Amino acid sequence: MNLIYNVKDRPKFGQLIVFAFQQLLAIMAATIAVPAIVGNGMTASAALFGAGVGTIVYQLFTRFRSPVFLGSSFAFLGAMAAAFAGGVSMSLGFLGLIMGAFFAGLVYVVIAIIVKIAGVKWISKLMPAVVIGPTVAIIGLSLAGNAVGDMMKGDVLNAEGAAAASPFIALLCALITLFVVILCSTYGGKRIRLIPFIIGILAGYAVALVFTLIGNANNIDALKIIDFTPFKALAAEGKIGFSTFFSLPKFTFLEGFKGFKELNGAYVGTIAVAYIPVAFVVFAEHIADHKNLSTIIGKDLLEDPGLANTLMGDGVGSFVGAVFGGCPNTTYGESIGCVAITGNASVVSITGAAILALLVAFIAPFVAFLDTIPACVMGGVCMTLYGFIAVSGLKMLQPVDLNENRNLFVASVILIAGVGGLALDFTLKGGQTIRLTTVACALILGIITNLVLSGKKETGEDEPQQVIK
Repeated sequence: MNLIYNVKDRPKFGQLIVFAFQQLLAIMAATIAVPAIVGNGMTASAALFGAGVGTIVYQLFTRFRSPVFLGSSFAFLGAMAAAFAGGVSMSLGFLGLIMGAFFAGLVYVVIAIIVKIAGVKWISKLMPAVVIGPTVAIIGLSLAGNAVGDMMKGDVLNAEGAAAASPFIALLCALITLFVVILCSTYGGKRIRLIPFIIGILAGYAVALVFTLIGNANNIDALKIIDFTPFKALAAEGKIGFSTFFSLPKFTFLEGFKGFKELNGAYVGTIAVAYIPVAFVVFAEHIADHKNLSTIIGKDLLEDPGLANTLMGDGVGSFVGAVFGGCPNTTYGESIGCVAITGNASVVSITGAAILALLVAFIAPFVAFLDTIPACVMGGVCMTLYGFIAVSGLKMLQPVDLNENRNLFVASVILIAGVGGLALDFTLKGGQTIRLTTVACALILGIITNLVLSGKKETGEDEPQQVIK
């Protein structure tokens, strides 16, 4: 695709701040969702800080040649829950999060060393375009349900704990966000095309704000979209103070290091067993993400800066991020989608977003504002982000001859397994559950199918091809 800003381009400072803010908005919802799901004292501000630190570490290892942001990984949710299983203290649980990220990062480092010695050609043979293309598409398609679900709900809850807003009102806000993003990206000038998500989110937020204010004034629950609780929490006991504007995130290591006195071998083993297998699953997604990003920027990232460097950056960045935020990080499809839609692949913009994440983690009103962006607005944005990921994967199939049954079967198996939601759960002796995600299952099944059929050389001359209509 034609990029407005290439990898090494440097936007002007004012533009850079805006672009960085947009990247932050693109990854924000998912990044802060992980600590909210895990709970146990984890905070959104610490997760943001951890994502920023992890991204900077990744950029250092890749020598600022790979334009992608690292955020909290959903793949490790089950492993993170295992850190708090059995009623352990918060201190030991936080220490478990750090140890788990270390084990996961160690897997990446070991694989990186193997890649450094053996090279990456075996990766291309194991996962050619006919395998990796549909897998990338599945990454986007597997998230489609999340986007659509968010588009139908607001953040204010009723007495039963369900979204109070009418699904139609929430959908209206989502569609306004969606079409503002689409129109800005398609018909906007050069500057507008670079910031469609900021404009879309602000437009959707403004509409949601109007509905919410009307709903509050007239006590109409169906119109209440935005939950202002994060803003109310800024004034402790109704008073304005220093903490209203600035607050120290609850960093994982501050509490986790207190857990050393409770540490024992059984707990270390539990954490290792919970995290290490998941790291191999996320490795597959790492390959798919970088193949996708390579297609977008027109440069093979597995060759330059090299898969060994991207793995080292992802693994070490994930561990360092967890030391602060508790969440292992991973390359974000939302960030890749943002690069694809805006045409801005500048690594400086990504690095700026990482620095901005570090700063805003201390600014209480900004974190509160991010928390109040309603689900329906983010759902409208994510429909475009996830859609672009899916389409990017399908574009990888363009050079593949789908008239050959071998290619047709490989792609079909991956797509159906992914869209059908094939996933496997393995329960270990200690009670922990390891989940082989839909993306991982689809990729593994596709690799196996491709290997089984690799000996078949179709020429198209011996027998007629079956046409499927």
